[in-house]
Amino acid sequence: MSQLVNETARIVSNDAVGPRLHLMVLESPLIAQHILPGQFVHMRLPDFESHILRRPFSVYARNASAGTLEILYQEVGTVTRLMPSLENAAVEMIGPVGNTWATDCSHALLVGGGVGAAPLFMLAETLKAAGIPFDVVLGAQTQSALVARERYAGLLGCEPCCATDDGSYGRAGFCTSLVEERLAEGCLADNAPYDYLAVCGPEPLMKIVSKMGADAGVRTQVSMEKRMACGIGACLSCVVDTVNGKRRSCVDGPIFEAEEVVW
Repeated sequence: MSQLVNETARIVSNDAVGPRLHLMVLESPLIAQHILPGQFVHMRLPDFESHILRRPFSVYARNASAGTLEILYQEVGTVTRLMPSLENAAVEMIGPVGNTWATDCSHALLVGGGVGAAPLFMLAETLKAAGIPFDVVLGAQTQSALVARERYAGLLGCEPCCATDDGSYGRAGFCTSLVEERLAEGCLADNAPYDYLAVCGPEPLMKIVSKMGADAGVRTQVSMEKRMACGIGACLSCVVDTVNGKRRSCVDGPIFEAEEVVW
C-alpha cells in the first residue's frame, strides 16, 4: 500500500462532461506519482467552511509525468453541487487512500455502472500495459451519461459493451444482461473464460453482478464506496458488513472480495 501524503493540489480544469457530471483535473505531483488503480483521495475543499469533513473521490486517471489527477464526479449532494464553481483553486488532499484492484489474472471483465466506470479505468490501463486480455461493460441511464465510453474505446481499440436504461445507446436496459452474455461466451479476444471480474457502481448492480460471478466460478472484486468522515480508519463511519465482521471501507477497502461482502 502506498504511503499517505497530505498535499495541496491546484485545480487545473473543472468542466461539465455530461448531465450533472464533471471532470476535474488537479495538479498533485506527489499523489499522482504513487496512486494505484482503485485508490482514492480524501479532499478538503476551499470556501466550504460549513462542511468541515473531507470528501472521498475515486481517481479516474493520472499522469505521473505531468503530476496530474483526474476525478469524475456527479452532482448528488450539497458539496458536489457547489464544486463546479471551483476554478484555479487550491484544495487539500490526503492520498493515495485504500487498497487496489487485483491484476493476477489471465482474462478480466470490468463492469462499470454510471460514474463507477471511472475507478476502473486505471485498472484497464494496467491490464493493457501487462498484455492481459480484458473486456469492458458500461451501463448508464442514457447515452449522455456514458462519459467514459470513448476513453475506454481508445484503450480497447474497439467499443466497450454498453447498455442504457432508456435505450439511447447500445443495448436497451440494464448492463447486467451484457455481463451475463460475456460470462457465458468468454473473452472477446479468444473466447477464453474470464478468471477475474471487477465491478464498480450502484450497490444493487454490484450485488447482482457478484452473484453472477459466483455462479460462474469467477473471482469477483467490488469497490464499496461509502460515506467517510476521517478517511484514515478512526471514525468507523464507512463500515462494510462482511463474513469476517465489520470492515472499514477507507483502509480495509475500498476493494473487497465480493464473496466476503454481506449484501
